[in-house]
Amino acid sequence: MNNRAIVAHKVAVGVLWASAVLTLGILVFILAYILYHGLPVLSWSFISQSPTEMGRSGGILPTIVGTFALTILALAIATPLGVGTAIFLTEYTRPGPLTRVVRFGAESLAGVPSIIFGLFGFMFFVIYLGLGWSILSGALTLAAMILPTIIRTSEEAIRAVPDSYREISFALGGTRWQTVTRAVLPSALPGILTGVMLGMGRSIGETAAVIFTAGSTLRLPTSVTDPVRTMAVHFYILAREGISMPNAYGTAAILVISILAVNFVAYWLMQRFIARHS
Repeated sequence: MNNRAIVAHKVAVGVLWASAVLTLGILVFILAYILYHGLPVLSWSFISQSPTEMGRSGGILPTIVGTFALTILALAIATPLGVGTAIFLTEYTRPGPLTRVVRFGAESLAGVPSIIFGLFGFMFFVIYLGLGWSILSGALTLAAMILPTIIRTSEEAIRAVPDSYREISFALGGTRWQTVTRAVLPSALPGILTGVMLGMGRSIGETAAVIFTAGSTLRLPTSVTDPVRTMAVHFYILAREGISMPNAYGTAAILVISILAVNFVAYWLMQRFIARHS
């Protein structure tokens, strides 16, 4: 290896290290800034009580319930559709016009701004179907928004499973469905969960699509037909209108902690699953 190649190698390694450190530094700075301003506001009453005076005082319990109700329902709708579509594209069809159209549609949906999803959800679910501002309208809109992410990540995870798994299953007399459910999906599960977690993170932090479809009421929801205000929308309204910046930072801190906790639990469960089946 000549001197020029050695220098180029060291420069490339240095640039890569600098990129990684810069990315980590940005993440740490954002988290530290939000938690520094938000943690002093947190208390049991802040988490367990309902807002009063339009959020100027009181807690954020309805927004916590609304956030997770919307997210769970959206994932319950989008995950079977997304994983099922990925299985169909990889295991039950051959490359052709149909698969190209479906992939093109998924990639196009992934690039649509969230405000467009919000406008679509408002016009179709809220007005045309008569669902009104509700958890159901918001969840259906979020499901349409995160569906492309789940499809693409699930498809790539399934494609990464070695063909030898399928061949062994067929050689033992397994059907196509048995091969998919007992050989392919267990091996692809970590990648599929990654897509689901990405969709969950986007759902929890979404504002534009939710405020048009789920509403922004501060009441505690009792059914999927009730309107709700998510933590992201609550933070946005408090900060935009200057109602209470301390409560806005407290809401943001709860939102960040919730996302980190969900991702940590999912990562832990995924590692246990991998260890058990390795």
